[in-house]
Amino acid sequence: MLMEFIAPVFSFAVSTTITPGPNNVMVTASGANFGYRRTLRHILGISLGFPVMVVAVGLGLGGLFQALPEVHIVLKFLGCAYILWMAWKIAAADGMGGTGARPGKPFTFLQAAGFQWVNPKAWVMAVGAITAYTSAGGYYYLEIALIALIFLVVCIPSISIWTLFGVGIGRMLTARKWLKIFNTAMALLLVASLIPVFLAWGP
Repeated sequence: MLMEFIAPVFSFAVSTTITPGPNNVMVTASGANFGYRRTLRHILGISLGFPVMVVAVGLGLGGLFQALPEVHIVLKFLGCAYILWMAWKIAAADGMGGTGARPGKPFTFLQAAGFQWVNPKAWVMAVGAITAYTSAGGYYYLEIALIALIFLVVCIPSISIWTLFGVGIGRMLTARKWLKIFNTAMALLLVASLIPVFLAWGP
């Protein structure tokens, strides 16, 4: 019975955390510019912050948004604005290449954890997991806890893959010009990740 619950949630967690989105684009750019070790706090902030968000949604935050949809709309606007600002920061980064000093600073643990609350993809993932895999029976809170735990286990390796990809790219792009081009491409991907959000607001 337990495996019948874990297997589909695990598949959902892997498929949603490994696919492109704001978090993965940002850690890829961070890996290229700062390396894996300096991006580790960013990885842990996502990996712990998102399960906390899942628990919060499961305990009733999703109901708040149903009762007050304008709160959710405001949060979406803030999230999109913040992601666009981050895209500009990534594109404006003047990468040094090689082993030289890189400009700016990687995300802290709290910044990465807090970012989940304004990340549109994170909201879709959290609400989707809770609505799809919990039941109305007596095991609801246990199911929420298991979903959060599964995402905790899955997030670290999934996000690390994108970070290490960025590290590899950063080592190859030893010239400032090419790292600058890479950062611009990452910024454009971050903007592109908002397209589904804007389409959802359409008629």
